[in-house]
Amino acid sequence: MKFVDEAFIDVAAGDGGNGCVSFRHEKFKEFGGPDGGDGGRGGHVLAVADPNLNTLVDFRYARRHEAKRGQHGMGSDMFGAAGDDVTLRMPVGTIVTDAETGEVLHELLTPGETVTLAKGGDGGFGNLRFKSSINRAPRQKTPGWPGERRSLKLELKVLADVGLLGMPNAGKSTLISAVSNARPRIADYPFTTLHPNLGVVRIGPEQSFVVADLPGLIEGASEGAGLGHLFLRHLQRTRLLLHVVDLAPFDEGVDPVAQAKAIVAELKKYDEALYRKPRWLVLNKLDMIPEEERAAKVKDFVRRLRFKGPVFEISALTREGCEPLMQAAYQQVRSQQQAEQPPAPADLDPRFSRPAD
Repeated sequence: MKFVDEAFIDVAAGDGGNGCVSFRHEKFKEFGGPDGGDGGRGGHVLAVADPNLNTLVDFRYARRHEAKRGQHGMGSDMFGAAGDDVTLRMPVGTIVTDAETGEVLHELLTPGETVTLAKGGDGGFGNLRFKSSINRAPRQKTPGWPGERRSLKLELKVLADVGLLGMPNAGKSTLISAVSNARPRIADYPFTTLHPNLGVVRIGPEQSFVVADLPGLIEGASEGAGLGHLFLRHLQRTRLLLHVVDLAPFDEGVDPVAQAKAIVAELKKYDEALYRKPRWLVLNKLDMIPEEERAAKVKDFVRRLRFKGPVFEISALTREGCEPLMQAAYQQVRSQQQAEQPPAPADLDPRFSRPAD
């Protein structure tokens, strides 16, 4: 399936039905009177967060979505039926923005959450509404109100707890396949990952988190170079970034420290808040370095990079060091989740409140 994380659509809610002018005429009925009903409301255009979807590809090819208008009012006090609603199913994590003003209208963050993208127009009043003691035979009615029409931008930011960050061919796809059930494409050339891959890492019973593997970044990504700039938005909702570095590149002329500094610079250019997220250093491909040289090479790398945060040494291919890394990542994610939870409400019952000092 083609991965699409941005789409533009036009939505149009249904117009309300018109009110009716009608009078009661029945045989052997001495007194008639107005009996024109109201028009029905137009259908709404709704959006619901569907956890089974992970791309906006359906909206790339179906851009116009219109709801039905309400039926007109009829005689015999019959009101028009409401128009059918249109429900658009979108992936969890979709941001709905007004394409003309840039205003963020909705964020679908909870599975099953339903929001109204365009409200249907109210139905018009029939002449039954205008009957009074001094106006026994009103001939007034009102037309239905028009439904809302909007041009919307849909932007998908995947909901992952941990994001893998790094240069192409740093081993991010191998790492996510080693620690989760995700099976991304892996090869010996750089740009194998063309769209985000999500995997669930299970630490223990009821202990898991979601990790995202994104296309590799290159220098100049924040200005549009390479593929990674298209997916940097997906890191904005993560709680922890794992900066994966290839400590044993094939090209001996490549300096891993310079590559790591370039990645950090791109993060800062793209989004200051993203740059300030917790970021750990993951030194990968240690299996390609002789054991007697590993400690010195790691120490020299960290010293030259001047990195002050946690550093993990792993081999995603042999899975060496992966378990301690995932355990520590889970503890970090769990602590942030607990910190984000609102405090429990205080007990307002005076019988159980503590006496004032």
